Amino acid sequence: MALITQSGTAASAAKAAHDARQLAAPIVAIGVVIAVLYYGRVFFITSIVAVVIAFILEPFVSLLTRFRFPRPLASFVVCTIALLSLYVIGAGAYAQVAVLIGDLPRYGERIGQIVEGVQQRVDDAEQQTLRLFAPSKAIPPPPQPQPPRAGKRSRTQPATAQPATIPEVRIHEERTPVADFVTAKLGSVYQILLTVSFVPFLVYFMLSWHDHLNRSFLQFFHGEDRLVAARSLQGVAEMVRAFVVGNFVLGFVLAVSSSLVFWAMRLPYPMLVGPLSGFLSLVPYVGLPLAMAPPLFSALAINRVPIYAGVIGVVAALHLAALNLLYPKVVGSRVHLNPLVVTFSLMLWGFLWDAPGLVLAIPITAAIKAVCDNVKGLRPVGKFLGD
Repeated sequence: MALITQSGTAASAAKAAHDARQLAAPIVAIGVVIAVLYYGRVFFITSIVAVVIAFILEPFVSLLTRFRFPRPLASFVVCTIALLSLYVIGAGAYAQVAVLIGDLPRYGERIGQIVEGVQQRVDDAEQQTLRLFAPSKAIPPPPQPQPPRAGKRSRTQPATAQPATIPEVRIHEERTPVADFVTAKLGSVYQILLTVSFVPFLVYFMLSWHDHLNRSFLQFFHGEDRLVAARSLQGVAEMVRAFVVGNFVLGFVLAVSSSLVFWAMRLPYPMLVGPLSGFLSLVPYVGLPLAMAPPLFSALAINRVPIYAGVIGVVAALHLAALNLLYPKVVGSRVHLNPLVVTFSLMLWGFLWDAPGLVLAIPITAAIKAVCDNVKGLRPVGKFLGD
């Protein structure tokens, strides 16, 4: 009997250890994947940005190949036109920014006045609260100096001059917070420049070698799995293309509308703050306050309350109209993601990759959903991600 009990206890312990190993393996795997994504974020961000741009430009390359263009030449022409378009947009933005830099002292003076006024009001409110609830802690106003009375001489003797104190001089290098901040930002700028420099080459090679890459990728699968892989790849391309192009079209409409309204309001730099406000309005959850920041900053030069109220009303109206009327038709009809999944994806990719993660979170999640929709065993996951 004792032997049976001991053998049962040993079997239970072995089963518990086996279950623990089965539970620990996925947790360890998830931790490894998260660590790889975090520490290799420069590589992954560069690659994903290049893939997204290649998906967007692929229809234009296919169009040129129908006109007897060799695929490498068609890829080169499309990439060149895309780079020239970016250069023209950047040159226009630089011209506006150069003029804005000349007006920065005026804006800085106005911001200083606003900050000083707000600080004074906060101090006054604090003093009034102390006088009401804690009179003993209230700071009395400083006494005003009385002017000397005429006809009377001051009996105070001039103070004896004290010898000047020799300042102590220490020669040592000390890093200031400004230097640390600049050093950190230079490192970030270097990573950004490194990423941007690789993207055009990656996009060109992905476009020029598109057919070869597709055939090579499908060689990893056989039979029905190859058909599923082809449908999944096509679904990822269509989903990412629909999301990016839809957001770009919607941002372009908002940018043009905002620029026209700001120009009608006589707001400074409408061709700069309009596109910024329009595209920032598309940022999930925080798009409305971000879209208000550029035009409100520009309105500081006018400094009139009706202008501020008009800017807030226009930006809020355009934002609500875009998200409630245009977004479901332009983007939502093809990218079906429920709000809970979008929120979690923004949190996860924003934590891993910071600002680029927030931009790429929804395309990555939409691509995962496209794969799950085409793989039979993962269709429940696709339905869970969907709306």
